[in-house]
Amino acid sequence: MNTSSFSFPRSSGVLLHPTSLPGEFGIGDFGPRARDFIDSLLRSGQSIWQMCPLGPTGYGDSPYQCLSAYAGNTNLVSPEELYTAGLVNEADLAAAKVPQGDVDYAAVIPRKQALLDAAWDRFTYSAPTADNVRFARFVQREAAWLNDFCEFSVIKSMHDLRPWNQWAPEYRFRDPQALATLRSERADDIKRVAFGQYLFWQQWASLRLHAALSGVAILGDMPIFVAYDSAECWARQDLFELDENGLPTAVAGVPPDYFSPTGQLWGNPLYRWSAHAAQGFDWWKDLFRSRFAMFDYLRVDHFRGFEAYWRVPYGEATAENGRWVAAPGQELFTAVRDELGTLPIIAEDLGVITPAVEQLRDHFGFPGMKVLQFAFDSGEDNDYLPHNYPRNSAVYTGTHDNDTTQGWLSTASATDLAYAQRYLGRAPHPWAFIQAALASTAQLAIVPMQDLLELGTEARMNVPGTLGGNWTWRMRPEQLGQEQLEQRLREASELYGRTTAK
Repeated sequence: MNTSSFSFPRSSGVLLHPTSLPGEFGIGDFGPRARDFIDSLLRSGQSIWQMCPLGPTGYGDSPYQCLSAYAGNTNLVSPEELYTAGLVNEADLAAAKVPQGDVDYAAVIPRKQALLDAAWDRFTYSAPTADNVRFARFVQREAAWLNDFCEFSVIKSMHDLRPWNQWAPEYRFRDPQALATLRSERADDIKRVAFGQYLFWQQWASLRLHAALSGVAILGDMPIFVAYDSAECWARQDLFELDENGLPTAVAGVPPDYFSPTGQLWGNPLYRWSAHAAQGFDWWKDLFRSRFAMFDYLRVDHFRGFEAYWRVPYGEATAENGRWVAAPGQELFTAVRDELGTLPIIAEDLGVITPAVEQLRDHFGFPGMKVLQFAFDSGEDNDYLPHNYPRNSAVYTGTHDNDTTQGWLSTASATDLAYAQRYLGRAPHPWAFIQAALASTAQLAIVPMQDLLELGTEARMNVPGTLGGNWTWRMRPEQLGQEQLEQRLREASELYGRTTAK
């Protein structure tokens, strides 16, 4: 194991995507309720807030299929913070409100965009010089990714939001003259997109500061692949396995597993690893540098794909007919570590894991993941049973891809439930799972908010391999900041030595 490997202090935290926060505007955001949640974590003795990726989502609303690997999801911009900054008025706020309940993206997205447009118009005509200077500095500082994203967004809107392979050829293949004309004729539209990003990053920085002052670290998430319909794939077509028409020759997925009998066909373009290696993995260095600037810690989704990835021919209906292809993970992470130093990464190593994947993970000292819902379907040698955890690991009662623990309990087999009862020494219950996770030897324990609230399948965040109805769950206002729940979680965390990190 490398001497610069990373290890968590013994600690615990809560998994909650910001979209799931309550509020009046149809979707959780970076405003007052996010600060309330951080304050609740503090009172609960928790030192980690884990969330899913924060990028702009496209069709399907999945944070793991973002329109950019760098940009922020402007649906998370807080209307209340815009009002406090003088960028929108009370009428704008009233028009942006959505009835309480789960996220209705069709209702939320146009209202948020109208709010951002109102903020941009007010900023354009009345912003103080100092604010204009800050905005200009942001655009200059983030130009390496921001210019591509803004142009991508504007061209996409010009083509009725169709994916970039359906654009006019001069835009699809980035004709220099066409892009120069775009920058001249659509300058205001490009600035409008940039301003939305400015607001996102301004509010994110303020929220992160509040978390840091509260002793709460942010554990972010990074998908291994970028979406095909993304600014990065469009702008750097040389780095992906695409044909002369810009279409993928093969796409990413995983073979049949616990989550899906036909595998998961993600559809992401695959990396042209030879091109990345020839450039010294500079693209990856920049991406990891930006993520570590954004988060305190980083969960890397589908880590096993850095050792070998499941390559499915383009056009297949399922992921069944793929094959494993070796990836240069050793060389990549060595290059990134040599550039950035110690890498505070959690490796999402669930699914089909081979000794080679474990060797890659352990060489760099990345903690792996353990999920309690996977623990009770076999015997005492099951790697997901708490007595088998290595200390340098992160245990979860469940993840965003699992049913809630209450939901799992309602559908588990009688055999699995009986084994869980014998192992836990009590009737299976969400809090029995939570205490088992907190009591385990794993350095980090993370509990989804749904499990703390003992919610059923209705609160599940995502069903892998399905489209529609995912990523919509939200807390109800009365579920945030419950004194009895905070006290219960604090006492359990103190009992098992997980509050000393604070």
